[in-house]
Amino acid sequence: MLAGSTGKHIARAGRLGAARRSARGFHASPCREVGWIADMMKKRWLITALLAAFAAAQAQESNKEPVEVLRQRLAERLSTKGEGATATVKPGAKAAKPGKAEPHKAVHWGYAGDIGPERWAELAPENKLCAVGTRQSPIDIREGIAVELEKIAFDYRPSAFSVLDNGHTIQVNVAPGNGLTIMGRRYELLQFHFHRPSEERVNGKQFDMVAHLVHKDGEGRLAVVAVLLERGRDDKAHPIIQSVWANLPLEKGEALQAQGQLDLNQLLPADRGYYTYMGSLTTPPCSEGVLWMVMRQPVPLTAQQLGIFAKLYPMNARPLQAGSGRLIKESLGSVP
Repeated sequence: MLAGSTGKHIARAGRLGAARRSARGFHASPCREVGWIADMMKKRWLITALLAAFAAAQAQESNKEPVEVLRQRLAERLSTKGEGATATVKPGAKAAKPGKAEPHKAVHWGYAGDIGPERWAELAPENKLCAVGTRQSPIDIREGIAVELEKIAFDYRPSAFSVLDNGHTIQVNVAPGNGLTIMGRRYELLQFHFHRPSEERVNGKQFDMVAHLVHKDGEGRLAVVAVLLERGRDDKAHPIIQSVWANLPLEKGEALQAQGQLDLNQLLPADRGYYTYMGSLTTPPCSEGVLWMVMRQPVPLTAQQLGIFAKLYPMNARPLQAGSGRLIKESLGSVP
């Protein structure tokens, strides 16, 4: 409405100007008359544009909050700015792009120094049981109660395998299908690995090495069979150990798939009597609730076989842990 009214005023002013010039006897040349008219048209267009912009601004401002409300909100934000840390953005700085989450890195641990067993609990929160657990392994197995223990129903068969040097020990991964049954539960074999010297002791005696065969049932519970290894005759190499050593990988962290098969029945001693107790993993995170079955009769290796592992891992055994009054049971008599 303002723009239309202003246009009428401009037109009227133009007519009045022309009348006045005619009354005064003013006679302009055609060129001057055209220039004057063009100048008037420019002024009319400019005023119309300004009025239209003003009207649009008024309409837009009517949808916004009052200026006083905006000022009040700004004051409130400034007064609370110090309550939390804010990042200062420099002029011209580009907004940082959200970075990708880094994959979880395994905490490095070992058997000596700042990363040794005494410090495992300090290396990662999930390792706290390594320091405060009350059912930790290994232990010195003594004063066990001799009873008619249930025979372990081993279900081992010739299987494909691969050998891995994981930086802590030599680990052998065996194809699925191997396992054992005890107390009505079926445990599947996951892998077996070695420690030097043996982590567990029997009546204070420590052995040259030990093999730990790690099993898990359908509910995630673990059962470990420990086979004690000691030096025997040097003219009779153990076939399972020979196969594993022959397939040692050249690089750590890279599993080597063997061409042959393993029959873990050959790793078990002739006497299947055992000690059993509840304990934990002997490596971080030292999880408890592990069923341990330590075979009572040691298995002989040659000096050369013992020496090969010693070159790779001279010592990778966790120290003994407190028995904490745990019940230990032992097979009564020999068990074929």
